[in-house]
Parts: sequence; structure tokens; C-alpha cells
Amino acid sequence: MLRSMWVQGKSRPPATAGEALSRMDQYVALGVIAQQEVAQMLGLNVTDLTCLGHILGAGDAPLAAGDLAQLTNLTTGAVTGVLNRLERAGYARRQADPADRRRVRVVAVPAANARIFAVYQPFYDRLGALFADYTPDEVAVIADWFGRAAGEVRAHLAQLRSGELDGGPA
Repeated sequence: MLRSMWVQGKSRPPATAGEALSRMDQYVALGVIAQQEVAQMLGLNVTDLTCLGHILGAGDAPLAAGDLAQLTNLTTGAVTGVLNRLERAGYARRQADPADRRRVRVVAVPAANARIFAVYQPFYDRLGALFADYTPDEVAVIADWFGRAAGEVRAHLAQLRSGELDGGPA
């Protein structure tokens, strides 16, 4: 009986794409505020915190500065500034790539992982409990949507940066 309840999931009220977009906008807006608060708590700015998240997420496969630029849609010059600030703050360090000494990789300082974990884990625990209300198939749809939506954000950023979309005079 319990197994069948898990597989079937919960009944969900119908929603239009417009309603979903409105809820997404609310979530993103709250996320921006939360990121600002977390960054401030850790003595960072939001861009640096975002980059640190990618560095931590790389785990045992440290990123090159160019990889970080690509993941964040920042210029390599901007990433250099980020890495300088993260090093000064004690969150990350550069190390030579053992396969190519001309290339530099970025690794998190072990204490950084502990500090970030302490701040984010309660939130991730809440989201984990929320995901438990969905079937594996529903979670797969959510994960697919977020992955595909990230691609759309990258495409929109490219349009904004190319000057293709400027919003007209202010």
C-alpha cells in the first residue's frame, strides 16, 4: 500500500504555464535575496558565492579558470578578479594542473566546504523533504525542466550581451 502511494504521487491542482512562470519568478526573486544574504554572511558578493558553488561542486575534478568562466557566463578577466577575492577571503586557491603545468586549476580550501555546508544544508534538507512528495518520474521532469531552463537563461544572456535586446531608452 505504501509503495503504491509513492509511485502514484499526490494529486496536484492544475496550473497553466503562466501560473508556473509566476511561481518561478517568485522563487527566483526569493533566491536572489537569499543568495545576497548568504554571500553577505560569508563575506562575499553574490558573483563570488556563485563561483565558489561551482568550485565546490567540481569536487575532485578541479575547474580551470576558463571552465568557471563558461559555467558562469563571466569573462575570463572577471573570473580572475573573482579568484583573487576568493583566495584573499580564504575560500579557494589556485594550483598547477598536474597534466599541464601551464594550466591552473581552482580548488576549494577544505574549511570553505564546511562553512558553505553549514549554511546551505538546512535549506537542502527542506528541499529534499519537498522532493520526497514527488514520484521519481515527477522529480525527473523537474530536473529536466531546470536543466533545459538553464540553457534558455544562457541563450537569453547571450542575446542581452550581444546588444540584440536593449529594452529601449530608459
